[in-house]
Amino acid sequence: MRIVVFAAAFSVLACSQAKGSQAPAPQVAAAGDSAKAPKVSKDTSKSGSGALSIPNADPFPSTYKAFPSKTTVIKNVTILTAAGPRINNGSILLKDGKIESVGATVTAPSDAVVIDGGGKFVTPGFIDVHSHLGVYSAPGVEASSDGNEATRPVTAYVWAEHSVWPQDPQFPRNLAGGITTLQVLPGSANLIGGRSVVLKVVPSRTVQGMKFPGAKYGLKMACGENPKRVYGNKGGPQTRMGNVAGYRTAWIEAEQYRRKWDKWNTDHKGDPPGRDLNLETLAEVLRGNILVHNHCYRADEMAQMIDISHEFGYKIRAFHHGVEAYKIADLLAKEGIGAAIWADWGGFKMEALDGIRANMALTNQAGDRTIVHSDDPSGSQRLNQEAAKGIEAGKELGIDISEDQAIKWLTINPAWALDLDSKIGSLEPGKDADVVLWSGDPFSVYTRAEKVWVDGAMLYDRDDVAGQWRTDFDLGFVPQVGGAQ
Repeated sequence: MRIVVFAAAFSVLACSQAKGSQAPAPQVAAAGDSAKAPKVSKDTSKSGSGALSIPNADPFPSTYKAFPSKTTVIKNVTILTAAGPRINNGSILLKDGKIESVGATVTAPSDAVVIDGGGKFVTPGFIDVHSHLGVYSAPGVEASSDGNEATRPVTAYVWAEHSVWPQDPQFPRNLAGGITTLQVLPGSANLIGGRSVVLKVVPSRTVQGMKFPGAKYGLKMACGENPKRVYGNKGGPQTRMGNVAGYRTAWIEAEQYRRKWDKWNTDHKGDPPGRDLNLETLAEVLRGNILVHNHCYRADEMAQMIDISHEFGYKIRAFHHGVEAYKIADLLAKEGIGAAIWADWGGFKMEALDGIRANMALTNQAGDRTIVHSDDPSGSQRLNQEAAKGIEAGKELGIDISEDQAIKWLTINPAWALDLDSKIGSLEPGKDADVVLWSGDPFSVYTRAEKVWVDGAMLYDRDDVAGQWRTDFDLGFVPQVGGAQ
């Protein structure tokens, strides 16, 4: 229990203050353009696109390109598809980076690599919707504390990707835990902390090379204790009512900004309005182009945040942490808001006092999209164990959660929270071949990920220690043999 409390306390500090075969470098794809960007008038075209607030602008486009892959068949495995009932003694075919087929049997092409799973388990790659990898890199020193721009309560103008360090040694350790997709968020010091970024867990020299192509940005918001603690002696907010006034003020300004730019982008009459990076991000939320991910613990505050979303016409995609989500599970289900929660963290501060271990089971029973998240680099490596704890806590209340349902907490539900459920999160033909072969039942504490594929490329093999991804930070300085020392 002391270990759990320590881990929780470390993660909360990280969220609210300062957190503390060898895969080849990915091939860089040509940067995409902004297909939806409207044409500019002759008067402004000479200024460049940076002078304009264009909806869905993409100034830092993904350059991710899937690693080379081989046609692969994994056979004689129990498959948890996250799309239907498990398939016992089944097979799955990966081809050209996609899932080609899955079922009791598949036709193996003559050139396929065939892996006999020997009764082991296969699942979709896991997705962690609440990570700070890269922005709070290891080692956890001040020099790599880049997750909170704690300079003013509303910092919607910052983007997490501009703090991500691709050489963070925590990335390969997450891959070894079966994590293939991460949402990296700013911390929770602020009322509105900035944009998140969705990453593929792959080696890359640049963050652009990790960015999930086409993924929407998220907006990090935070309720409760953290903003008022951080800013209570910096001019406020000092109270929860000050928090709410701060959200509403920001959305009022954003709505005015959105209307001015929507009008100009439609008719191009006169000079364009002045550009504001803070309001630009918030306007994109109001347009539906950015998804709101709201750090919030207490049931009453989650209900108030829902009221604010109704007032200004945006949708909250998911509440994160939500230790009291079970108290308003029916409201979350009605609103279609995901519950991204822990298995058993609670009690580490006042707003987390009423956390219970059956939170996942109760939200799931109410029809919510229950999601296992980490907010912790160690916990993210063991999301399967967190889900297992949620299953067991449900049993103690007489709530039977099947493994077919619980696997959705780790896969298709977080994929939905990122609006990527058409691409990842389940083992269905046509989806990205993000796949994990486990040594046994993934809900067992004794089970480990044996092999992990991202877009059909095997990027982790537990049996190939020499070939596992090690960052430049892990490798350090390697002197040349016989050379100068």
